[in-house]
Amino acid sequence: MERDQNNEEILDLQRFADNKVRYIAEKVERPDRKLYFFAKRSADIVCALLAMILLLTPMLVIALVIRADSPGSPIFRQVRLGLDQKPFVLYKFRSMRMDAERDGAQWAANDDPRVTRIGRFLRKTRIDELPQLVNILKGDMSIVGPRPERPEFYDVFDTYITGFRQRMFVKPGLTGLAQINGGYSLLPEEKIVYDLDYIKNLSLRTDAGLILRTVLVVLHGDENRSQLGDIRCCKTAGEVKEAS
Repeated sequence: MERDQNNEEILDLQRFADNKVRYIAEKVERPDRKLYFFAKRSADIVCALLAMILLLTPMLVIALVIRADSPGSPIFRQVRLGLDQKPFVLYKFRSMRMDAERDGAQWAANDDPRVTRIGRFLRKTRIDELPQLVNILKGDMSIVGPRPERPEFYDVFDTYITGFRQRMFVKPGLTGLAQINGGYSLLPEEKIVYDLDYIKNLSLRTDAGLILRTVLVVLHGDENRSQLGDIRCCKTAGEVKEAS
């Protein structure tokens, strides 16, 4: 296990994957719900615009606090894969040191030593994701959907989770079923179960419920997530099976 300059453990991405059991994700059909996607896109635009107007001043204050807390730009930019594996630039408030990946891509862990002081609060409350309202307005993302991953992460996850890329059958989201049920603590083989469950059971009612749950997580923090309970879109959720 690699260690940083403070002798803290950092989870190396390749080592993370090398010791994994091989999994096969449930096969799902690509959704063909034109009316649903039209209504969802319309709601995304309206909600993102309203949120940007209401949160513009707080977001400017957060950017100033980040800049004062640690050197570097308050906005973090990174290439992620979206709908149908199309790459786009994702925006976040920076929550880690500027040199967080000086040795290459690494999988974020709980209590990650690379996270800054203000970054711990931003990640706990999910406030670091607010700049993605711009991604939503641009059409790269939706408010609800599987969280977007980096291309190099998909390449690694492909080595031990067959069917992991099915989560790109829909636009990635600011929040999602996996985020509500575990967030940063979920492993990829756990995350894909929630993502496929969501894709199989798309509905505006589910989206509205997940947005409400996200607000509760933001207000109460990750440590109170267990009090909200684990939720599914339906009783017959997706699954991953160990490859024989």
